[in-house]
Amino acid sequence: QRTQITPRTEATFAGAVPTVTMTSGHLAIWVAINGTFAGEWKYGYSSFRIDLTDHLKPGKNTLAVRLENLPSSTRWYPGAGLYRHVWWVQSPPVSIAHWGVQVTTPEITDKSATVRAVTTVANSSDKASNLVIRQEILDEGMAVARTETPLAVAASAEASGETELKVPNPKRWDLKTPTLYALRTRILDGETIIDEKINSFGIREIAWDAQKGFLLNGRKVVLQGVCNHSDLGPLGMAAHNPPAPEFLDLCDRMGILVIDELFDIWKMQKYGKTNGYNVFWDDWAEKDTRNFIMRDRNHPSIIAWSGGNEVSELSTPSMFWVPEKLHEWMYKYDGTRIVTAGSNSPGAASNGFAKTVDAYGVNYHLGSYDETEKALPNLPLYASETSSTVSTRGEYYFPVDWDKSKGFYNFQVSSYDLYAPGWANRPDLQFEALDKHPRFAGEYVWTGFDYIGEPTPYNQDQTNALNFSDPKERAKAMEELKRLGNRAPSRSSYFGIVDLCGFRKDRFYIYQARWLPELPMAHILPHWNWAGREGEITPVHVYTSGDEGELFVNGKSQGKQQIGKPNAYRLVWDKVKYQPGKVEVVVTKDGKPWAKAVRETTDAPAKLELKTDRAEIAGDGEDLSYLTLRILDAKDREVPDADSPLHIRVTGPIEIIGICNGDPTDFTTMKPADPTKAEIPAFNGMAQVIVRGKRGETGSALVEIASKGLGTAKAPVTVAAD
Repeated sequence: QRTQITPRTEATFAGAVPTVTMTSGHLAIWVAINGTFAGEWKYGYSSFRIDLTDHLKPGKNTLAVRLENLPSSTRWYPGAGLYRHVWWVQSPPVSIAHWGVQVTTPEITDKSATVRAVTTVANSSDKASNLVIRQEILDEGMAVARTETPLAVAASAEASGETELKVPNPKRWDLKTPTLYALRTRILDGETIIDEKINSFGIREIAWDAQKGFLLNGRKVVLQGVCNHSDLGPLGMAAHNPPAPEFLDLCDRMGILVIDELFDIWKMQKYGKTNGYNVFWDDWAEKDTRNFIMRDRNHPSIIAWSGGNEVSELSTPSMFWVPEKLHEWMYKYDGTRIVTAGSNSPGAASNGFAKTVDAYGVNYHLGSYDETEKALPNLPLYASETSSTVSTRGEYYFPVDWDKSKGFYNFQVSSYDLYAPGWANRPDLQFEALDKHPRFAGEYVWTGFDYIGEPTPYNQDQTNALNFSDPKERAKAMEELKRLGNRAPSRSSYFGIVDLCGFRKDRFYIYQARWLPELPMAHILPHWNWAGREGEITPVHVYTSGDEGELFVNGKSQGKQQIGKPNAYRLVWDKVKYQPGKVEVVVTKDGKPWAKAVRETTDAPAKLELKTDRAEIAGDGEDLSYLTLRILDAKDREVPDADSPLHIRVTGPIEIIGICNGDPTDFTTMKPADPTKAEIPAFNGMAQVIVRGKRGETGSALVEIASKGLGTAKAPVTVAAD
């Protein structure tokens, strides 16, 4: 029996073995029961379990958890607090062990799949048990395979039993058809079922090849992924490495491939972080590796285990025993996937480090691809962290300069998607490198989403200057830091393909064009509200999955541009002069009509539009509805430069748990003190409100947003029974 713990939970225990299972903040967690220390874990991103049995008393028991986010422990903003689920787990004295069922599919054909299950049973009693493991594979609730296996377990011991089941005509887990089966495991003592566990799994084949890249069910799949940081915009912290288990469940159901990463720091100190994981490595690294692998090993979405990213050991051959040991531990608990790591050191391809991994990840350093391929002819390669382009949704600065160190103004970054810190590049250059090096299995872009902290290139400390390769820009950055003193100019990053709200930046569409070439699409940037710039050069860029486009300004052709002549991944008209009105692009592919896009100069803001992503949520204190606010003109066109102040109010059985606008320089508190009202300015025409259904309440609720001169927009939300 598993019960989620909240600060108000009361539980009683009768004839059961209680434990607590949890994952939490960054480092150092202590658990106490009734004032007595019960256990600890040093790495907060690990899931772990602590046995409370010997500490309980009849009646009410009090569980206390202390989390310490140590100073100088990490180079990113890690947040603090308990932001993943905690569970009371009650089990009989003889039961399936924690993460005690491992499911693999060693043999797969179109006619049959072999499913191998290893089940570990724990006996905490003082008597030996002779048991039966009964297992069934369920396909949409219907049993398609069954088996029974005897198992003897000594007193105060564990024992494992291995079974094989055959699934006829298996449906393979794949990207477009992520079919999941369920393995139901029951432990029987005689005819009595004493414990039961259901594990979902997928039937699929994965392989990594030095020449072909990554193979799923025998066919090459180009990795088109993103790296994500640890927060979820206005909701706070969500997942880092390792990720939350719920995230992996979603990937299983949605057909999303995952390289599951464990550490950011190994035994060596990193970037001067004196309280990094390195201080715990000797005593905790194998424990964390065990928990990491055993928790996640049944997820079909996981295609590789990553031991770490940009670790100090990459350039220290005397420390290569560390990744070698990590590799050994990972294979100890799961031998069905490769082990990898992300390298930001070009020299690591030839200094021997690559011998400690099964696939080699390259972070940035596009000029190293040739040498990496030569140094590692028999090792699979992929781009484990790419681009790091920076931009602010809806911000554009002139003149447009293709020098990546330009485009920065007033603590924002131009959204022409040309700008990046010194180590990084615009997406186009990454695409070009991958196209020239097809051995690389694909890429993971830094990052999918904007996140709190790391506001490169506007860091608060001296590392700010390192973001600029141009000496003049570097000096300018340092002068600006002196002027600011200790005030941080920005709250959040600029790296995301989408902003802190999840609103799409222009950059979203260059990836859409590349990753979904079969989708007819075209996207124009910038917007076309430039009062005061009449007659001035205002370059127009178009992202498209087509191959040729003709641009029109107020019906007058600006000429045709072709992909690859001269720009391989975007169409560019760099001599366009701004005139109010309409910009339109007509795109063809292989000479045939493909897609159109339009940008218009809008009128002044006239009204508000408010839409929910879900109009009905549960009254369980967890279910959410995201609301998007847009500022429109009288013709219902979004006004792309509107920044009107917004007044938010909710009534009924809901509460505001997050507000945001995507502006990296806006320090408005994203969780209002009063859950019934809030204020925030719109940013470039948009804002976001997130509401939650109140626990145990139902009924009709209403979200209202008002702005002076723009009226009030309303959106009803129904809160249903949990």
